Amino acid sequence: MPTETNKFFLKLFSLFSVVRGYNLLVLALAIYFASIFIMAHDIAVKDVLLDLNLHLLVLSSLLAIASGYIINNFYDSEKDLINRPAKTLLDNYVSQNTKLGVYFGLNFLSVIVASYVSFKAVLFFSGYIFLLWIYSHKLKRKVGIATLMASMLAVLPFFIVFVYYKNLDLVIFVHALYLFLLVSIRELIKDLENLRGDFVQEYKTLPVVYGMRLTKKIISVLCVSLIVPALVLISLFDIGYMTYYFGSSVLFFIFFILKLWQSRSKKHYVLLHNLLKLVIVIGIFSIVLIDLQQVVDRIF
Repeated sequence: MPTETNKFFLKLFSLFSVVRGYNLLVLALAIYFASIFIMAHDIAVKDVLLDLNLHLLVLSSLLAIASGYIINNFYDSEKDLINRPAKTLLDNYVSQNTKLGVYFGLNFLSVIVASYVSFKAVLFFSGYIFLLWIYSHKLKRKVGIATLMASMLAVLPFFIVFVYYKNLDLVIFVHALYLFLLVSIRELIKDLENLRGDFVQEYKTLPVVYGMRLTKKIISVLCVSLIVPALVLISLFDIGYMTYYFGSSVLFFIFFILKLWQSRSKKHYVLLHNLLKLVIVIGIFSIVLIDLQQVVDRIF
């Protein structure tokens, strides 16, 4: 019999799984790297890292997104039991009532933290929290809209930091377009991966409504479209050694399209999904390669 201490840690681990704590850690790194090396590139690193408002905006974002994962888990519990039975069993160590309690608590804390930055931040996060809820409750079942909305929600945490620094450099918008297309591809691959559960629970995803062939065609178009901002960043902007990342991504997505059309089963789509996760993580750490010498100079 598990002890009370073991039960507590099991529930804590379950809650960490529900809020996808690993994703939150990666997102935090992404926002900090983007702030230091892209959006506030003309400010000393130590000044960026000592900026309390930036930390509060990141914390507020993480709290809101964690709550979004919880409400998404709440509405998708039956579908996830089909698509991800092992993870769902782990997630269910925390009751639905507890999840809802934590959900409302995280939302409240997100807005409170934002209030220490500005009233505009409160309005932004209040709207963001609402969009996360409406996406999980309604829009996730709408064909086409679900992918667009999920991609937009993934990019919005960077938008609030972009507004905070008031940096209108074109390179930021090109980076944002690349990220938006990358997340859109990932969302559609997830739809292919989760086709069985989506079909049973009547989610109107592209593969369910229009079939796998058309979905693959759309993913292929997005992959080709993603190559455009990658080439623009390489040829028109000084992005230092990050050129190697975007150059490699061009070759990767040509390979990705070929593998996509060879894929037939869920395990193939899981592999493609994991490859996209790897591309995202490598991209985040590659941001520091934009100008290594400037990074050293700014630190000291």
